[in-house]
Amino acid sequence: MNKPEILAPAGNLEKLKTAILFGADAVYLGGSKLNLRAFADNFSDEELKEGIEFAHSRGKKVYVTVNVFPHNEDLEGLDEYLIQLQDLNVDAILVADPGIIMTAREVVPNLEIHLSTQANNVNWKSGLFWYNQGVKRIVMARELSIEEIKGIRAKLPEDCEIEAFVHGSMCMSYSGRCVISNYMTGRDSNRGQCAQPCRYKYNVVEEKRPNQYFPVFEDERGTYLFNSKDLCMIKHIPELVQSGINSLKIEGRMKSSYYVAAAVKSYREALDSYFENPEEYTFKEEWMDNLLKTSHREYYTGFYLGDKDSIVYESSSYIRDYDIVGIVRGYDESTGEAIIEQRNKLFEGDVVEVLRPTGDNFKVRLQNLRDEKGNKIDATPVAQMIYKANVDKSLEENYMLIKSKDE
Repeated sequence: MNKPEILAPAGNLEKLKTAILFGADAVYLGGSKLNLRAFADNFSDEELKEGIEFAHSRGKKVYVTVNVFPHNEDLEGLDEYLIQLQDLNVDAILVADPGIIMTAREVVPNLEIHLSTQANNVNWKSGLFWYNQGVKRIVMARELSIEEIKGIRAKLPEDCEIEAFVHGSMCMSYSGRCVISNYMTGRDSNRGQCAQPCRYKYNVVEEKRPNQYFPVFEDERGTYLFNSKDLCMIKHIPELVQSGINSLKIEGRMKSSYYVAAAVKSYREALDSYFENPEEYTFKEEWMDNLLKTSHREYYTGFYLGDKDSIVYESSSYIRDYDIVGIVRGYDESTGEAIIEQRNKLFEGDVVEVLRPTGDNFKVRLQNLRDEKGNKIDATPVAQMIYKANVDKSLEENYMLIKSKDE
């Protein structure tokens, strides 16, 4: 068996570094143009250069999304942008549009191409077609089962890689090719501007009774009839590996650094544990616990295993039981003093949970809070303020501090 890579989302430079520090083999991100997350932070040219250097110095890879469906005006400057990405030494570009693929083959023939999931590849002949166009990796459409992926893998050349989403938000439209947002708001999801109307609450108007709105019910479960659950395959690592997938992809370029850290950590540990001893592999509930603490909708297994219970009818809200409250920026072993960057307000004496790249989570109490100048404070109300606290266990730089909303 080949060990798949863990591929993580990187919505900005901090998330890129977080993903790699918590165990990702590769990250995917949007540059300054032509990607499907127009409202993510995305990367400036300087940040992209820094991110690539950070990843490559640790033996990790960076893939850049160029996965819009471009209109004529979007093609302006495409040649120069692709050359710029090649000069920055990106490891691959993610593309859905044949015109962009053709252009890439002409102007940057040595730059590796991955076929985006937006191209909705659902059979081996399509995969072979794209491989013959110079595509190195096929990102599977999310509408495929494990058995279908196995069948595709068996028919493709060995050096044609397969990538598949294993965790994160699911789009209610086929391979994400939705026109509802464009129709309702003028924001084209296929050009990176989705307004997520699938998360709206809907009512029905009967043709001959205008302005009389009737709620949409299905088995009395509610009205969010397009609101998909989130994908989570953490309990099915053996099946994913045995299907021949080369890259396990986590969705979420718009999600927080905490989400990235927790998701990468869980899948990293599960995958490593499986490869240590496949015959004795046992799923650990703490992997799922970490995923349940991040912001998410109800989980299901997507199309992989025939799970039909795919919609959350009651609400489109996320489940948010924990918040990130800080990131450790330094620690003095001799004094037990931690330097922390604030991410959410906390108070003197609060107990927080520590999420670290390797090893189980543990709890510490934050005492003797002080600001940067050493002045005593009772709370940390200022966004991203640097403060100091004494703790009773050793911490390390980049550990994350999270806190239950019930505590």
